[in-house]
Amino acid sequence: MPVGSLSKITVPLNNQSNANGQGLLMPKLQYRFRVGLVNFGVSNDTTELTKQVQDVTRPNLTFENMELHTYNSKVHLAGKHTWQPLTLTLRDDQSGNVTRLVGQQVQKQFDFLEQSSARSGQDYKFRMNIEMLDGGNGRDAASTLEEWDLMGAFITNVNYNTLNYAESAPVTVTMEIQYDNARQIGVDGFSGVGQGVPRTIGSNVTGVGG
Repeated sequence: MPVGSLSKITVPLNNQSNANGQGLLMPKLQYRFRVGLVNFGVSNDTTELTKQVQDVTRPNLTFENMELHTYNSKVHLAGKHTWQPLTLTLRDDQSGNVTRLVGQQVQKQFDFLEQSSARSGQDYKFRMNIEMLDGGNGRDAASTLEEWDLMGAFITNVNYNTLNYAESAPVTVTMEIQYDNARQIGVDGFSGVGQGVPRTIGSNVTGVGG
């Protein structure tokens, strides 16, 4: 196949300059990612969790539908939003680093021995970031293409999963994590959720988020 024809392997775009020579954009790949946790458990070093991540779900946002009834019709507005819990699956290592850190975090949320709960959320909540990487490693350091920064996170469910004589697979620990807020950061700074966007009434700018 002539190299020149590769630029045509995409959807044709009308009425745009250089549309015929754009080519297909490189997608982000699911297996190029890194997860970091801050203030998780008691131990200072949580990189053991980063190294043992198997999979993680990205944030999922839902707005409540506010329905206003009028004379002959209905109007729909965006109500309060909810960040849906995400799932983080870790491989359980033989040295017990993963289960130790997960257990410490659970104990921070509730002391199961003394049946005592934490005084406030700041005593146990942690921060989590999910970075999508470009594939670099070693001498060519990895660059972050996109990052989700999750704030006010805590564990809502932890599953130590099953043992099975018939399986040739690692033992895993799965956590469901709820968080209060999230922002999406791209290579050019704020480039998605969390970016300042002017809000207008008529031609007047009323505020900027972020």
